[in-house]
Amino acid sequence: MIEGGLLADLIYADEPRILNDLRVDPDDPAAPYLEGMRSLMALPNYDQGQALNLVVALNAEPDAFDVETLPERVWMSNLFGRATANLVLRQELERAYTVVDRELRRVAEIQRSLLPKILPAIPRLSVAAHYQTSQWAGGDYYDFFELPNGKWGLLIADVSGHGTPAAVMMAITHAIAHGHPGDPEPPAKLLEHVNDRLAALYTADGGSFVTAFYAIFDPSRRTLIYANAGHNPPRLKRCADGTVGGLEAVGGLPLGVFPGISYEQGELTLVPGDQLVLYTDGITDATDPDGRPFGLERLDRSLSTCRQDADELIAAVLRALDRFTAGHPAEDDRTLLVAKVN
Repeated sequence: MIEGGLLADLIYADEPRILNDLRVDPDDPAAPYLEGMRSLMALPNYDQGQALNLVVALNAEPDAFDVETLPERVWMSNLFGRATANLVLRQELERAYTVVDRELRRVAEIQRSLLPKILPAIPRLSVAAHYQTSQWAGGDYYDFFELPNGKWGLLIADVSGHGTPAAVMMAITHAIAHGHPGDPEPPAKLLEHVNDRLAALYTADGGSFVTAFYAIFDPSRRTLIYANAGHNPPRLKRCADGTVGGLEAVGGLPLGVFPGISYEQGELTLVPGDQLVLYTDGITDATDPDGRPFGLERLDRSLSTCRQDADELIAAVLRALDRFTAGHPAEDDRTLLVAKVN
C-alpha cells in the first residue's frame, strides 16, 4: 500500500522503538495514517530472531509510552504473535488434512472396487470373505476367476508395506492377474505371469514384493490344485477326523523378487465338510496388549465346530481375534477367505 518513509525505517530496523515526540514529515507516505499522533511504539514480532511483522501502537498524547515497560510489551506482543501464527498454521494444516483425507478415501474406494463385489456361487463350495485395512487403503487382495468346465480360481495376495503405496501395487497386481493371456490356469502359470511382469516393470529396485496363493477348485471331482509364492500356507481342517494342517506341499519365492521363477503345484482331494482358510499375516500377526501374536494355534482353535458354514467360520475367527486383541487397533491389513466343501 505504501513504500518507504517512517514505517519502512521502523520495520527494517529490526528492533523495538519508542518515539515519544513523534513528528512526521508531510511528504512521508504514512503521514495520513499517523496524522494527529504524538507518540509511537514499534513492536517487532520475531521468528527465529528475524522480525517478520511489526505492531505499531499510537497515542495522540506525547510521552505516552514508558520505556521501562518496553521489554515486557515486546514479550507480550511476540507471545500473541506466536499464538496467532500457530492458529493460522493449525487452520492451514486442518485444510491440508481435509484434502489429503478426501484423496486417501478416494484411493480406498478405488481399491475396494477392485475386489469382488459379490461372492460367486461355486458348486459344492460355500465361500465367505473378510477384508480390513489398517489405514485408508492397504495391500491385501483376494479374487475369484470363473474358468472353463465349471472350475473356479481362488487367489489371495499380500503386498509388502502399508498404506497408499501398497494399495497402488495391489491395483497393479490385480491388473496383471486379469491381463493373463487366456484363462488364468494352471495356478503355477498365473503366478509366473504375474511374477515376471512385476519383476520387469515394477519391483526391479527391490522396494516391494507380493506374496500370493492361487488355487483352482474342480467341483466335479472336489479337487484343489494350487501354487504358493511365499504366502502363508492356508489352513485345512478335515472335519471327518478333526485334523488341522497347512497346505505346505509346495512353496516358492514371493512375486516380483526375481524374474523367470518357476512355481511347483500341489494337488489334494477334498471331501464334504472340509474347511479351507486362506489368510494374510495380518491375522496371525495381530497382537494382544502385551505384544503376543494371535498365531496359528488360536486360528486353528477358532475352527472348533464343523457345523459352521463359511460365513459363520469367518465370524468365529473374528470373534476370537477381537477377544485376543482386546480392541487393539490393527497394525496390518487383515484378510480372510474361507471355503467349506459341501
